[in-house]
Amino acid sequence: MAQDHAAIARAGAQAVAVWRQDHPGETFELYRAELPGVDLSRADLRHAVLSVANLAGADLRDADLREANLTAANLSGADLSGATLMNADLPSALLTRATLVGADLSGADLSMATLSGADLTRANLTRAHMTGADLSGAVLAEADLTGAALLHADLPGADLRGATMEGANLLEADLRGATMPSGQARP
Repeated sequence: MAQDHAAIARAGAQAVAVWRQDHPGETFELYRAELPGVDLSRADLRHAVLSVANLAGADLRDADLREANLTAANLSGADLSGATLMNADLPSALLTRATLVGADLSGADLSMATLSGADLTRANLTRAHMTGADLSGAVLAEADLTGAALLHADLPGADLRGATMEGANLLEADLRGATMPSGQARP
């Protein structure tokens, strides 16, 4: 089934929309799919299973990935600008140098995910679970991290200028060299 769905995904967002219309209530299954560079911008991938999928360099701008399973997915270099990932599962996902500008990741599970060098400018990360995540060198400028769990997260060199961090849990987080919301750099 995943291979059939991979062919549909390669055909783009419109093909996914047609499949969804023809198969209401069914899960779009892309487990372990090889889809590097695929264009799924504006695709409806709500509740889809994309765990361990290779989506490196994919165009997922404005895609709807609410409650999708992206566990251990490779999204390195992918463009997820404006994407909706509310309550999505992304533990151990690889998002190195991914673009998530203005993405909604509220309530998402990003525990142990690698987001080094990712651009999360103006991203909504309220109540996101980011325990043990690697955010080294990530840009989180003007991001909303209200109530986010960043326990044991690695943020050396991260840019948090203008970020909202009310109620965020940074217990044992590594903030060496990070630029804090006030604009002040940590030693």
